[in-house]
Amino acid sequence: MATNNSNSTTEQQKVLTIKRTFDLPLATVWKAWSDEKSLKKWWGPKEYTCPDCTIDFRVGGKFLASMLGEDGKKFWSTGTYKEIIPMKKIVNTDSFSDSEGNIVPASYYDMPGDWGFELLVTVEFEEVNGKTNIKLQHEGLPAEMIEDCTKGWQSSLDKIESIF
Repeated sequence: MATNNSNSTTEQQKVLTIKRTFDLPLATVWKAWSDEKSLKKWWGPKEYTCPDCTIDFRVGGKFLASMLGEDGKKFWSTGTYKEIIPMKKIVNTDSFSDSEGNIVPASYYDMPGDWGFELLVTVEFEEVNGKTNIKLQHEGLPAEMIEDCTKGWQSSLDKIESIF
């Protein structure tokens, strides 16, 4: 079972930080983030599925993924990989987009808050005794959305352990 080691936010900086330990080997958790078929299995909170995902997993490569809600509403996000250190770290931009990967404002999806067009997600990976620790940082979130985004990330990360 995954354990939630810490969960902190700094509202002034609009940075969400989550630390988790998965009872899974590093290679499995890494693949969950770097392989489009694997990412489709867990991307989005528990009430969402990910029917669409493409990943060009290289520095400068892009991803495009959707989250489909139970109400039939689909949200798209895209980003560019800025740094990849195999089995150690992934840094990518994160933006709302349309289905073609064109960046759109959060208001396109009726999301409240002052969202930047390009947020930054950094995930660090470490294997310890057959388990995998991750540290996720999501920068640029509106302060009023930190709690909802934390719940969404936690719910998404819960899927990694239950599916893999």
